[in-house]
Amino acid sequence: MTRRRNVDGRFHCSNNRRPAVGGSTRHTRKCLLPSTAHNPTPLPSPGRKRRLRRRLLQWYHAHHRDLPWRRTRDPYAVWVAEVLLQQTQVPTAEPYYEALLARFPTVEALASAPRQAVLKTWEGLGYYRRAVNLHEAARRIVRDYGGRVPDDPVAFAALPGVGRYTCGAVQSIAFGRRLPAVDSNAVRVLARWFAIERCVSEAGVQKDLWRLAETLVPRDAPGDWNQAVMELGSRVCTPRSPVCLVCPVRTLCRAVRRGIQDRLPVKRRRKRIPHIEVGAGIVWRRGKVLMCRRPEGKMLAGLWEFPGGKRRDGESIQECIRRELKEECDLQVTVGGHLVDVTHTYSHLKVTLRCYHCRAPRGRVRTLAADEARWMRVEDIPTLPLPAADLKILTALGIDPEVAKRATRDSE
Repeated sequence: MTRRRNVDGRFHCSNNRRPAVGGSTRHTRKCLLPSTAHNPTPLPSPGRKRRLRRRLLQWYHAHHRDLPWRRTRDPYAVWVAEVLLQQTQVPTAEPYYEALLARFPTVEALASAPRQAVLKTWEGLGYYRRAVNLHEAARRIVRDYGGRVPDDPVAFAALPGVGRYTCGAVQSIAFGRRLPAVDSNAVRVLARWFAIERCVSEAGVQKDLWRLAETLVPRDAPGDWNQAVMELGSRVCTPRSPVCLVCPVRTLCRAVRRGIQDRLPVKRRRKRIPHIEVGAGIVWRRGKVLMCRRPEGKMLAGLWEFPGGKRRDGESIQECIRRELKEECDLQVTVGGHLVDVTHTYSHLKVTLRCYHCRAPRGRVRTLAADEARWMRVEDIPTLPLPAADLKILTALGIDPEVAKRATRDSE
């Protein structure tokens, strides 16, 4: 692959291959180098803004999906939905939305709940920091705002976990504030509408996208507008093979006019994520299994796990488990038979857990690298909030986490 300098002095990457006639040019979508400058995209004319707003809102009102969070303007419910929809697709988010509002129907209910109950309700969704921030923000709302979600964007944006997107979405939908909400769908739509051929992750381009989004938000129904843009990106202006023939604003889209919609938005090539091996011990003593709660400030903080850790170079899995149990719990365990291997991929890391049955001698467990440790019957473990990988280990032990979870809810 070579680098060539364009006439304006900027670099682009080329693999020296010319696409076949009518073939894909998708290999040009990825940018590998940051640009040195960005000329702001000209703002749309008043006439173009009016046409964009009218056509898109008409389409949205006629064709939008009937989603549970669109049946309410309750700021708390809207906020919960927007937090769930970060890094999560709609079909996955829906049952969690229903479960969270059933378990914690008000800000006060969420604020007064134990952290472990919140994490348990969130279990399996991933990105658990969202749940922790939502819980902490609810406590602050009760403490500082009498349990009412603040309708002041500055006050709302100061809450834990509330970034610019969440603030704009909640404030526009729940309170009618004229604020933009730019998520990944909106980025894609804007990049195509305005034919932005620069890496959308660059700071200058990000600033440009927010500026364009801000100027497009109408005074009337800003929440509907923001949802319409995201709906278009989710259903029509999709990442691959956008359905331009049915797009209500295709004649106003510069990318369609130039035939480059399949190449936009331009993104950085993702780095290959590391893959690590972890030894995990199913540590038995008198018919019970040891579970450890991960410490605050660490990945998956507050969740419970089968103890273990990363295998070092030159170390066998059995040696790894013995060392980790000694360092984590001050236990000298005997490693026995293999139970299961579990592979799980996070946003930045791929992990394979090699799980072995272990026996622990008598003696006190010292939580040297965990916040808490408990000896539990296997059938009681599903009452704890567990990471997705540990749920798979539990299944290998003969416990169906979903069945156990329903039984727990029914007994409450």
